Amino acid sequence: MSALTPDPHPSDCFYAEGELVGVLTTQPLDRVLDYKAPEGGCWQGAFVQVPFGPRRVLGVVWGRGRGDWDPSKVRQVQRVLDVAPMRLEMQSFLTRAGDYTLTPMNAMLRLATRAPGLGDPPSMRKVYRRGEGRPDRETDARRRVLDVLDEIGGLALTKGELADSAGVSSSVIDGLVKQGVVREEKSPRDTVFPHLEPGLGGKDLTESQAAAAAVLRRDIGSGNYGATLLRGVTGSGKTEVYLEAVAACLAQGRQALVLLPEIALTAEFLARVDARFGAQPAEWHSGVTMTERRRVWRMVGQGGAQMVVGARSALFLPFRDLGLIVVDEEHDTSYKQQDGVMYNARDMAVLRASINGAQVVLASATPSLESWANAEAGKYKRLDLTSRFGAAVLPEMRAIDMRSEKLPATRWISQALAAAVSDRIAKGEQSLLFLNRRGYAPVTLCRACGHQIGCDDCDARMVEHRFQKRLVCHQCGATKPVPTVCPSCGAEETLAAVGPGVERLAEEANALWPEARLAVLSSDLFGSARALKEGIEAIATGGADVIIGTQLVAKGHNFPLLTLVGVIDADLGLQGSDLRAAERTFQLMRQVAGRAGRAETPGLALLQTHQPEHPVIRAILAGEEEAFWRAEADERRVSGVPPYGRLAGVILSSTDVQEVFDLGNAMARQDGPLRAVGAQVFGPAPAPIARVRGRHRVRLLVKADKGVALQPALAAWAGQFTLKGQLRMAIDIDPQSFY
Repeated sequence: MSALTPDPHPSDCFYAEGELVGVLTTQPLDRVLDYKAPEGGCWQGAFVQVPFGPRRVLGVVWGRGRGDWDPSKVRQVQRVLDVAPMRLEMQSFLTRAGDYTLTPMNAMLRLATRAPGLGDPPSMRKVYRRGEGRPDRETDARRRVLDVLDEIGGLALTKGELADSAGVSSSVIDGLVKQGVVREEKSPRDTVFPHLEPGLGGKDLTESQAAAAAVLRRDIGSGNYGATLLRGVTGSGKTEVYLEAVAACLAQGRQALVLLPEIALTAEFLARVDARFGAQPAEWHSGVTMTERRRVWRMVGQGGAQMVVGARSALFLPFRDLGLIVVDEEHDTSYKQQDGVMYNARDMAVLRASINGAQVVLASATPSLESWANAEAGKYKRLDLTSRFGAAVLPEMRAIDMRSEKLPATRWISQALAAAVSDRIAKGEQSLLFLNRRGYAPVTLCRACGHQIGCDDCDARMVEHRFQKRLVCHQCGATKPVPTVCPSCGAEETLAAVGPGVERLAEEANALWPEARLAVLSSDLFGSARALKEGIEAIATGGADVIIGTQLVAKGHNFPLLTLVGVIDADLGLQGSDLRAAERTFQLMRQVAGRAGRAETPGLALLQTHQPEHPVIRAILAGEEEAFWRAEADERRVSGVPPYGRLAGVILSSTDVQEVFDLGNAMARQDGPLRAVGAQVFGPAPAPIARVRGRHRVRLLVKADKGVALQPALAAWAGQFTLKGQLRMAIDIDPQSFY
């Protein structure tokens, strides 16, 4: 059978016309509904359209019907869609992921069908690409159309997508087509992705890289499930190692999925894939057009896409034969979905690989404690790359004790760090100043009355973004102009920006080095994913002398000319009571420091700190990673918290603060199902940010031993309560954040 021919029936279960079938729909009804199989019958896993009240809705034939409904009232499946049926392993994955995260199955199915037009028949369509030259008359509307097409390169958009993206009417596009500036073409709605050639050969590997790649190739050759922690210091060439695993997977005719934590990383990675396999893979993330999402979804299902590079939601694509999942930067917090379906893509990748008989590779220079502990326990294999590729060496790391620095209240760059930056500028090398705070200042304070300007809908301070001349709430996204008078007391010229953000740091850097070229890397300063990629590429090729960035810069970027990293506030992440504060600070500092000295010139990382004696700071400076993990593991083990215990967060919210506390107190009192399995309930307590988007938030925390079957107990506990009116409840298994 051709690799591009979808299996006619990925299960052995066929239902003849008129037989009862159970259909799971995407509608908010958490049960399978009975329908009669259509004319010609259908296979289990078929994607279908079924009547649901007066509407037609999407569903999947989940199995045999229940038969608990009046047969005369059972309606018939109206249509079987022309897409590859859902495979049994995908049904199992959705079921088990839903059971683990306590998510209704209709919501799980929505995750697996996030592509437009799945019911559209195969056909040709008109698409639009960039043509030649410039229009005879340039207007703002025409310029926006051309900017959109320039941003997406050689890709094509439908007229509707192009008009929506540019904010213009279709007549503007028609005018540009007449002049040849925009090309109108007919194209199949969904086409096969270019073939990737695994035998083209990659780069020459070091001895340790070759040994790690050989292990991964052997594991993939087994055709069985396995999990490997690929731990390599920054710059050690982990990517080249796991691309060899991808090559082995493709050579077997199976599909590969590589998850990345940041869209801005995809441009460089796609170029590496192109160089290794002779073509680019499919992409799946928020920067991909709806038309391309549909193409990826359909081609993955019928084998027309060998490899997908994507964000966490790519785990829910309908792979025909998934043989390898790579989770790059597996420690990154962006892999945890914090709203809607709350899942951790790292953990779900391991689950999906186990169901598919696939290998999963978790790659990181600073692995999560969960993955480290699983490797220690023998659940995961562990491969280590301990040195940088080629002539590059790990950066030297030093602390700057800020207690001995005599800085003015409005300055944050120490004299020692400033001198080091000046030295790099003189040598034509790049420096990075890292501060994990977006905007200009985190607080705007009235010096007359002490009022701090907050969001109208959230219990959060608004952050000044001076480049945009706005105050922004980082919880709900609300904005307002920067006021000229205090909104509380009406005093004029008393509002002061308190504390630094990257924009304020850029202002200070510009005063210190007026002749230097400055670049600020912060996600809110780029209008599109493409603009962010272009900004990073410009910096990598020497387009800036001093880079000022947030945690965005820690996510695997390679700046060959960067030899100095200065961390402005190394203590920032150590504040608060988050059980992962030490781990995340350690990871972030090591990752940021690892941006320095990735080429032949040695690097230096300087950490400004008021706590140089803090165990985490000492471990970062000494590079004693194993000692840090063991000490952190011992603390967690004694406390009985993850990964040596279980936690679940319960978030209650309502527009009425009293009813949300009433529900929280009732849940704390009626905790019998949890006590039956030895679990404890803490709370209720106001969430650290107690009001978001006008909704008051209360949290409860459930703690249990590691071996406890917590989900059934949680379901029984929550099932005792009926949510009325504006009350909402969300249960977060294995919470990563406690805001």
